[in-house]
Formats: sequence, structure tokens, C-alpha cells
Amino acid sequence: MQTPPPALLPLLRTPFQGELLAWLYLHPREEASLAELASRFGVSSATASREADRLVEAELITARRHGNLRLLRANTTGRLAGPLTELFALTYGPIAVLGDLLLPLAGVEEAHIYGSWAARYTGEHGGVPNDVDVLVVGNPDEDDLYEAARKAERLLYREVNVHRVSPARWQEPGTDPFLSGVRRRPTVQLEAFERKHKG
Repeated sequence: MQTPPPALLPLLRTPFQGELLAWLYLHPREEASLAELASRFGVSSATASREADRLVEAELITARRHGNLRLLRANTTGRLAGPLTELFALTYGPIAVLGDLLLPLAGVEEAHIYGSWAARYTGEHGGVPNDVDVLVVGNPDEDDLYEAARKAERLLYREVNVHRVSPARWQEPGTDPFLSGVRRRPTVQLEAFERKHKG
């Protein structure tokens, strides 16, 4: 049975294409190993390798060998680099950058995207969301959260709304209508992408 195209960007065959390209284009000065990216996005090494081969052949990404590692990077010299960066920022960008910006902050225990972007990511069809809603669980400094959200906005070309809740409220929402609503709808838990390979 053929997998339907992803709701965030139906031009793609699979969500992994979007996740891979978004991560590479939104971290243009970095490279990551094929194995790390496959693990991060939950696909097999064979699937990741086939996808990388297609993208290298199309000159959308570059690859080089470093020992046993196959290292991938966005092809930022191609004519499509600018438009692709904006396209993937507007579609798969939140999953590519928000975890890295929010989870390292002191006091953050976990973070989840909710609202229309999460709905698209999990397969609900509709238009491109105008903003991204993020629920941060923990007790981080408000100024740190504000600064991270503004940085995310510059990378994602849209408003990023961060709502902070304590771990106790998140675990036991009780009669809180906001948290009850968040839990009833799709959410996407964020992860920080920790690279074992450096340069």
C-alpha cells in the first residue's frame, strides 16, 4: 500500500524527505552523518541512503566520506538554495530548529508543538499554518524563552508562540480548558538533535 504524500508539503513523496531537507537547509554550515539523520527521523539506514542518493544526484545536497561516515550537507551554492531554504522553513522548519533552540534552555523538561502545524505534520490536510504554537514544560527563564522564540521566528519566517506550563500542570491538567484542548488535538514532541560527529 502506497503511503499518501505528507500533508505539510504534498509535493514530497515522504515526510522523511521534508525532515531531511529542512534540517540540512536550516543548518547550512553544518553537516550530519547519514546514520545520525536516519536515527533522528526514525527511518532505516537503507531508506535514508536511497533518499540521500536521489538528493545528491539532483544536486540538492552534497555528500562526502569521513572514515566510515557518510556526511551530508545542503548544497548552498545551487540556484535553488534560497527558495528551498524558505520552502522548508515554512513547512518542516519547526521540527528542524525548535528542539535545538528550546530544549537546551535551563529549566526546560520537554516541549511540544501543538495547533495547526502539529495537525498538518500528523496528516491533517489544510493550508500552511501562519504561526507555530509551542508548549514548554518546565520553569525556564521567560527572557530566555522570548529570545529563543524570536530567533526561531527569524529562521522560520513566521510567528512562534511559546506557552510555558509547570510539569505538575502538564501531568495533571485537571479542569484547565487550555491544556485539555492541547491534549485532545495532535501534538509533536520536540527533540534536540545531538550530533556525535563534529566537523
